Amino acid sequence: MDLGLRDRVVIVTGGSAGIGLATVETFAREGARVAACARDLERLQAAVEPIRSATGAEIMTLACDVTRPDQVEAMVRQVVDRWGGVDVLVNNAGRAVPGGFEQLTDADWQADLEVKLFSQIRCSRAVLPHFKARGRGSIVNVNAIFGKQPDRYFFATSVNRAACIALTKTLAREAAAYGVRVNSVNIGFVVSAQWENIRKRRAPDLEPEAFFAQFVKDWDVPLGRFGQPEEAAAAIVFLASDRASYITGAVLDVDGGMARYL
Repeated sequence: MDLGLRDRVVIVTGGSAGIGLATVETFAREGARVAACARDLERLQAAVEPIRSATGAEIMTLACDVTRPDQVEAMVRQVVDRWGGVDVLVNNAGRAVPGGFEQLTDADWQADLEVKLFSQIRCSRAVLPHFKARGRGSIVNVNAIFGKQPDRYFFATSVNRAACIALTKTLAREAAAYGVRVNSVNIGFVVSAQWENIRKRRAPDLEPEAFFAQFVKDWDVPLGRFGQPEEAAAAIVFLASDRASYITGAVLDVDGGMARYL
């Protein structure tokens, strides 16, 4: 299926690993021009180079800390200066802050808000004028099912991803007047370095396969496994594409059936 993304200009934050890197590759294989962003430029360049070589796609690598408004603005300017505009933004940056309510400090809450909610606000605000100039645009926010199905083990994530989903819904209504669509992909458990680090902390003597098999059993994931980054990326790229041209304000769960809400 041709998704109509050839030569579209795409920004992907958190692009150096996991879902972000898989999203960069999926867009590249669709012929898009991709600006991959992350804090660690050296790591990002090393991750992206094999994709560039395999696809022949135009891929920019840009250092950007999405908690810094000046860096977000500079990143978008560089993309526009090179390619003349922006068509798609994927807000993928984020990390989990562990801890229950009594363990989370004000600094923990603020850090989690900055990297989740405020990063989506800042990046969306920076690209919106360029979308309006073209009369079209697509924003895909990568969130988590805990924003709609809160859990005490993911306390900060549950609260802050709920805010991100509200941002998605509200911005979708406002931006539609300019031909801009805004959607959310809510992930469940997807393979990542972060989850491997969790395994090492919780069960360092247990083989990864055994740990994750028990984990999805304990959490009652119907498909019985963790998702792969490429599976989340496929949903993100679809929502960004013209094939989803009548979809805005939607929340698509990519979670192996884990969510119980309607």
